[in-house]
Amino acid sequence: MSLPIYAADRLVARIETDAEGPWLHYEEAWSGARDSFPISLTMPLAQARHGPEATVPWLMNLLPEGEPLRGVTRALGVARDDILGLIASLGRDLAGALTMGEPRRGDAPKLVSLPGEALERIIEELPSRPFLVGEAGVSMSLAGAQEKLPLVRLAEGLAIPIDGAASTHILKPDNPRLPGSVQNEALCMVLAGRCGLSVAPVTTGRAGARSYLLVERYDRQVSDAGVQRLHQEDFCQALGKPPAAKYEHNRSGVKGPSLADMFALVRHHMTAREITQLLDAVIFNIAIGNVDSHAKNYSVLLQPRRSTLAPLYDLMTGLTWPNITLSHAQDIGGQQRARHIYGRHWRRMAEAAGLAGPATVRRVQQLAGRVAAEAANAAAEVAAMPAGGQDAEAFAAAIAERALLVQAHAGEDGDAGADPLPEATGGASAYGS
Repeated sequence: MSLPIYAADRLVARIETDAEGPWLHYEEAWSGARDSFPISLTMPLAQARHGPEATVPWLMNLLPEGEPLRGVTRALGVARDDILGLIASLGRDLAGALTMGEPRRGDAPKLVSLPGEALERIIEELPSRPFLVGEAGVSMSLAGAQEKLPLVRLAEGLAIPIDGAASTHILKPDNPRLPGSVQNEALCMVLAGRCGLSVAPVTTGRAGARSYLLVERYDRQVSDAGVQRLHQEDFCQALGKPPAAKYEHNRSGVKGPSLADMFALVRHHMTAREITQLLDAVIFNIAIGNVDSHAKNYSVLLQPRRSTLAPLYDLMTGLTWPNITLSHAQDIGGQQRARHIYGRHWRRMAEAAGLAGPATVRRVQQLAGRVAAEAANAAAEVAAMPAGGQDAEAFAAAIAERALLVQAHAGEDGDAGADPLPEATGGASAYGS
């Protein structure tokens, strides 16, 4: 099988398979162009051909996981292991700038408007029809185990992109297993912005009895000229890890990315500004109790001649829901439980990541304090959104309490003999993101 990869109407590369698996071959015209960018940091343009060890993880991380992946394979009649077959079917609107199989020829985008009753029906059907698979003209995919749907936001409402049109937003419906999930994620995203972090803009909405979060895509740029796709990849792709290894401790047989690995990636490809941004993101996730901040929830924007960190996304707190793991996705100096992270853990993490220990501790105290101070204001902002503020105040109160604990513990060293062994997360998302 041969699968061409395009950026708009330009041929970027081809994927060809042999007995070893899929190989990616860059087109010479793309590699030599001044405005070109690599498909992945694991597949630099200077090397014309990349083998299965780099190609397979990159492709796998474009696909959904868990139940959405099972739903897609059932609907398409394509085997779960047939990565190229799945990508060929779903690859017209992906994360990033690339499309699979056919070029986009610059014609006007084709959209199908969604009145409220149609949107409610589609949300109800998402478990059995992820990404509207099988719908005429629809070909799209997003990573993760959570139900979601790429859409286009218009002045008059929402629409489905078809025939290769680019989506501009991601709809994430409420989760019956996690009450208030829409308000939870909206709160954490708004709170990140209020604390000075770069984050994707969000709002909420209602469709009949269902509520949803609507996230503006940071890998799309909307102007009078249309929608431009921006290329990106998540940290699993950038580090050559399969999606099952997105947690540092997992049962996939592949060691997941540690914070030291993630900081090393940023230090090698980016600047001191992005190192500080990554540190702030790590601190924020600990301060809000986001135990699901795995490597696929951090991404890189790949631009000609430079890379930058993408805005944050998929931020949630697990502090008020029962049966959510207390272990974070990566160690902080050997400790996964936020309640037991002290100054010595932050200094140990800083040393492994090439950061200054005392300055890191001060940053923790400052940012955690700001999280606590802004939590109630963020809850009020969410309550004013169309879906209302169900449980937002409770989430905010739990976050403020945790953030103040993180701030206090950063100034203490705790009991050096109390560190438990890291727990395997098992490769399952805490919230399904």
